[in-house]
Amino acid sequence: MKLKTEIILIFFFTLYTLFIKGQKVGLVLSGGGASGIAHIGVIKALEENGIPIDYITGTSIGGLIGAYYAIGYTPQQIEELVKTNFFKSITKGEVSVKYEYMVKERETFASWYTFKINPNDPYLKNLPTNAINSIPIDYYLMETFSGVSNNVNNSFDSLLVPYRCVASDVESKKSVIFKRGDLSSAIRSSMSYPFYLRPIYVEGKLLFDGGLYNNFPVNVMQNDFKPDYIIGSNVSEKTQSPDDDDLYLQLRHLLMNQTNFNPIIENGLLIEPWSNVSIFNFDDAQRLIDSGYYATLRNIPTLKKQLQRQVNTTDLQIKRKQFNCYKNTDSTIFNNVQITGFNNKQTKFITNSLFFKQQPFTLKQLKKRYFKLASDDKIRNVFPIALKDSITNKYTLKLIGKKEKPFYIDAGAILSNRPISEAFAALQYNYLGKIGFSAYANGYIGKLYSGTFAKLRFDFPSKLPFFIEPSFTFSRWDYYTSSVLFYDFLKPAYLVQEDKFGELKIGIPVGNISQFNLAGGFTEWRNQYYQKDNFTKLDTTDNTYFDYWYAQANYQLNTLNRKMYATEGMYLNFRARALEGKETHIPGSTSSDTTKFENKIHPAWLQLKFTIDNYIKTFKGFKIGIFGEAVYSTQTFFSNYQATILSAPAFNPTPESQTFFIEAFRAHNYLAGGLKAIATPIKSLDIRLEAYFFQPVASIIKASNDKASYSAPFLYYHVSGMAAAVYNTAIGPISVGVNYYDQYKNPFSFFFHFGYIIFNRKSID
Repeated sequence: MKLKTEIILIFFFTLYTLFIKGQKVGLVLSGGGASGIAHIGVIKALEENGIPIDYITGTSIGGLIGAYYAIGYTPQQIEELVKTNFFKSITKGEVSVKYEYMVKERETFASWYTFKINPNDPYLKNLPTNAINSIPIDYYLMETFSGVSNNVNNSFDSLLVPYRCVASDVESKKSVIFKRGDLSSAIRSSMSYPFYLRPIYVEGKLLFDGGLYNNFPVNVMQNDFKPDYIIGSNVSEKTQSPDDDDLYLQLRHLLMNQTNFNPIIENGLLIEPWSNVSIFNFDDAQRLIDSGYYATLRNIPTLKKQLQRQVNTTDLQIKRKQFNCYKNTDSTIFNNVQITGFNNKQTKFITNSLFFKQQPFTLKQLKKRYFKLASDDKIRNVFPIALKDSITNKYTLKLIGKKEKPFYIDAGAILSNRPISEAFAALQYNYLGKIGFSAYANGYIGKLYSGTFAKLRFDFPSKLPFFIEPSFTFSRWDYYTSSVLFYDFLKPAYLVQEDKFGELKIGIPVGNISQFNLAGGFTEWRNQYYQKDNFTKLDTTDNTYFDYWYAQANYQLNTLNRKMYATEGMYLNFRARALEGKETHIPGSTSSDTTKFENKIHPAWLQLKFTIDNYIKTFKGFKIGIFGEAVYSTQTFFSNYQATILSAPAFNPTPESQTFFIEAFRAHNYLAGGLKAIATPIKSLDIRLEAYFFQPVASIIKASNDKASYSAPFLYYHVSGMAAAVYNTAIGPISVGVNYYDQYKNPFSFFFHFGYIIFNRKSID
């Protein structure tokens, strides 16, 4: 009897031991936008305490965090990654400065917003469908996950931790569960939050964020893996009742199914960390991670009571190290390109941009080429997939994309306390074939400035791509009528300039963030002015015409974060120019010289100009800017002082100074510089203090006979400055401030504006 009892006890002990040893644990990670960073803290606490994670299912951000862990990232590596500026930048759709491609960037004008239009589409189809640029995150996911995916034959069961994620097929109103296939595509589709990140096609289905229909895929865990115990981490937003004034809540209720979190309690534990951050705010990463970590620590005693099985951290490290060999992407070689979504000519353009002379390329080489291609404004998107050939171990790059809509419409304005307000509009047509082609035209209408600029551009793809750009510009500047309001300290001279010039430019990239170009053109330049400050309506103006040709070479580097009021990056420009022309002068009634002459030849002169604008990070919320400019010219005098000063290079470092004609800040040769102190107390608001000095080598002064002459070298210098509060809105800056110019009796001026003070380029600049 005793023997039988012992046998029974041994039998049940063996069964118990087998049960404990075979006890499998699944981890379910909810969606929730930026709040999902808390999942990292949950995983970190579980691993540190030996709690096993045998399976992972996730939705949206939960799918991303779970995928990192499933391919062998440690919790510490994931934590370090999400706190980097790089990670924050890709969640905002920002391309790293290293991979921006300056030669493809559109020129900066006064546009507030660009509407992309296909006239053959209905109106609603022309509305934007995503808030951020998906290109950076698309490439990053391919770069991070495709190598592992291919090396395990695209089976999610063969990852370090078997894995599932879900997306949503809105056409069939069903969840899509990813068990195999391209891992980066699965993660990307699971994260395609409506109106934030554009959806993608996978096997012919347009897929959106998995949270629309299944924001907490516990049922996927139960059905696919059948674990003995489930741990859930829920950070999903608590949905408020819809409001008749809140479009976001209305759309959220229309699109999303309510998720039930109760079933997990039946065979597991639900952890709900603090996660009260906005859905796209990734700035509180450490706080969210800590929240998930400590919320899990509070539940560790309960977990250890219910889970007798624990994982040895040393064994886990060995297992992870063995699996990490699958993550090696240094040896990834592409020897083929497949392109879908484009016609034959467009495919040729894209192929020539990536696959030079059919020569294989590495993943590192691809990165620069891919961002170069994606920066083209004639391409809407290109989603990359890396496919490995199991026989050759070489990769095929598959690109799925669309060309951009053919028309761009730009709209903008300048609104100001001074009469410099104006309207801006532009139209651009894009065509993508074997070469890229675009036609652009803009127009400004205002008291200070009215003008138009038109150009054609031809882009030729190759290992060293280049562009050819003919253009025409007409500008009219009226410094008299735009200078009188609020400026009793400044008695403006009557001055109207008309500038017409045609130009042909050929440019090539120099790396990614700079370009070199050669240009030549011909200009008709007319100036109307009075020689005296005291004039009447009966007086007639002097007219000086200068018809000239020019040729120039220009190198430019630009990594500034904004086209106006920058706070980061650097702008560098060096230009060498030769000019030669003929001057015609018709004197007016205020001129002391009544002699009219035509076609006076000005011998060719050389002009060199160097400009640098650089911003340095010091500590959080504070930046220092350094500005410098130097000009050397062999230019000679014109027929009188006024015509000479009009043609002299100008130093205009602040926005308001660009709207004035200030004689003291013009010279043939000068050195200039300045310092900027920029504080950012809250997001998008900058407090800027800027001070500049201007040192002419020899100042241009007015002689008694209205002719021009030079002062003694370095006799005069001038200073200017600005103090302003600038709020950078989504469509343009709002600035309120005070400007200073040292040569006036009342040197301070108040200046307000909304919009970009950016004009078409002058031929003489």
